[in-house]
Amino acid sequence: MIYPPVTDIVEELKSVTDIQGKKVLEVGAGTGRDGLRISRAAGSVFLLDYSKQSLILARHYMQNDEVGLIMADARWSPFPDGTFDIIFHQGLLEHFTDPLILLSENYRILKDGGLLIVDVPQTFHIYTIFKHILMMFGLWFGGWERQFTVNSLSNLLKRAGFRPIHQYGDWSRPGIFYKIIREVLKKIGVVLPMYPRYFNGLTKKFYRLQKRLRRKKIFLYTCLSIGIIAKK
Repeated sequence: MIYPPVTDIVEELKSVTDIQGKKVLEVGAGTGRDGLRISRAAGSVFLLDYSKQSLILARHYMQNDEVGLIMADARWSPFPDGTFDIIFHQGLLEHFTDPLILLSENYRILKDGGLLIVDVPQTFHIYTIFKHILMMFGLWFGGWERQFTVNSLSNLLKRAGFRPIHQYGDWSRPGIFYKIIREVLKKIGVVLPMYPRYFNGLTKKFYRLQKRLRRKKIFLYTCLSIGIIAKK
């Protein structure tokens, strides 16, 4: 069992548009968790990934053939211009040395007035320090990876021709330190619960405070993950 993504792309998307009847593409889908959630409300959903293993895993989570599975390189996707109403990716853009290649392809296959949702790690976080230390020693699980601020991501989307219309972000729950400690202790046979059980009332109050603060732009510069919804 793994932790869900830090940010809830589906809820953020629903806050700006009605997804009913829309044609949606999840790029770099991995397990396709969010794409499958959207498929229960949208018109048609496709999951694109270059990894056959990822698509096999996504199919394992499917109850039937509610989504289409496409194995392809996201930089040169097999779709005609203006195919989709909504395109989204999470934890993908940061792995591109030239992210404009991916964003330009997103722009090509998106309909006029369509929405692109991009979700990435945020620069000013302790996660960034740990990540770059591990990358230095070749120990980072994700290979090479960059990070973004709200402004840098917004400017990049504008360069690709998009108009940002909504910004969001969130912190890890449980916190990144708890997750690290939990993983370290697992190595020596000590298994902590996925979510801490101590100080439960205080923890819930803290999470509620985080949900309020994340709506203010200044706090987006402290979040673990950020995202922008932009219009073509």
